[in-house]
Amino acid sequence: PSDPEPSVPCSEGVFKCPEDQLPLDYAKIYPDPELEAQVLSLAIRCIHSEEGCRWSGLIKHLQAHLGTCGFNVIPCPNRCSAKLSRRDLPEHVQHGCPKRRVKCEFCASDFTGEAFEGHQGTCPQESVYCENKCGARMMRRLLSQHALAECPKRTQPCTYCAKEFVFDTIQNHQYQCPRYPVPCPNQCGTPSIAREDVPTHLKESCNTAMLLCPFKEAGCKHRCPKLAMGRHLEESTKAHLGMVCALVSRQRQEILELRRDMEELSVSSDGTLIWKIADYARKLQEAKARSNYEFFSPPFYTHKYGYKLQVSAFLNGNGSGESSHLSVYIRVLPGEYDNLLEWPFSYRVTFSLLDQSDPSLSKPQHITETFHPDPNWKNFQKPGASRSSLDESTLGFGYPKFISHEDIRKRNYVRDNAIFIKASVEIPQKILA
Repeated sequence: PSDPEPSVPCSEGVFKCPEDQLPLDYAKIYPDPELEAQVLSLAIRCIHSEEGCRWSGLIKHLQAHLGTCGFNVIPCPNRCSAKLSRRDLPEHVQHGCPKRRVKCEFCASDFTGEAFEGHQGTCPQESVYCENKCGARMMRRLLSQHALAECPKRTQPCTYCAKEFVFDTIQNHQYQCPRYPVPCPNQCGTPSIAREDVPTHLKESCNTAMLLCPFKEAGCKHRCPKLAMGRHLEESTKAHLGMVCALVSRQRQEILELRRDMEELSVSSDGTLIWKIADYARKLQEAKARSNYEFFSPPFYTHKYGYKLQVSAFLNGNGSGESSHLSVYIRVLPGEYDNLLEWPFSYRVTFSLLDQSDPSLSKPQHITETFHPDPNWKNFQKPGASRSSLDESTLGFGYPKFISHEDIRKRNYVRDNAIFIKASVEIPQKILA
């Protein structure tokens, strides 16, 4: 046959002509040297020309070229199963082949490439820096011992409080550690006390601690060791009792002053007082049983920094109104600002007994009386020491027959067993300003 393409055997071992596919007898096939020479002298390009090989030549030189062609695919000589182009083989053999031989630069041990990957970063002979960043550098095999016992940046628990600290700061911590053992500052003999327990020790346990007398609040300034305090208390019983009595007296006076201050704070200062007398029925019976029994209102001021006044009431009457009327009076009391005021007191005063009827059902009918103080009457003069006794003038000025008991019962002047008495003082606007 003249075709240079070889015959292809069929599945039964019978050769077929590649040109007309007719069966051929293998025994009748023979080489044709002339035709073979012609074929081998044909010019061709490398089979890897598409990958970039620029070789071209005769067919007979192709095999020799493929033996050196950088694009020809060949198996790895280390038998790692990889197949790659001849030009990529050196990189693979040197760096990528899992079966290449590699020597560790630190321990000089020989490894396959695959085993070396696991060895890298774990070689005990490799020089590394301490992970605690203390600056030390050593072989990896020495690192754990260094971190455990030598590194100044290692963490270590305090022996006394168990909190963890960097090793090079733990000594400074011990100067402040609350559980660090220290001796008693009084040198009482207790061998060691946790620093935070020293105040409790000095207060409760230390026999040489200097104590103040338990009666220090009463004025005793004695100070002595704890062991001697019992003797001091025994010897000073009488003195301590006197101190306590004096303290009680001072405190009683302070309480009275505070009570007066509280009363002053609650005093009205707008010239109007509305005084509720609760439990009226019982108090009326009490007034009937005790002649001239007087009830007093809270004090009030005519205005800020003004006159201090007080209302009083005889529920069973006083003087000409005794046993038949409600009597009301007003008096001038010594005030904080008397030296700043004009005397005698001369401003119009109005009393009212308030009708507690429901305004939506009927118009309230208050009982009202008004008077102008007599400037010649001594109780409207500036209060002084001469008015401190309970003489007749202390009754103030008012109405012994303000309203009869009979009229009180006619309307709702008494409601829920209470009455309301109103007192108001008219102060000129120029004084208020």
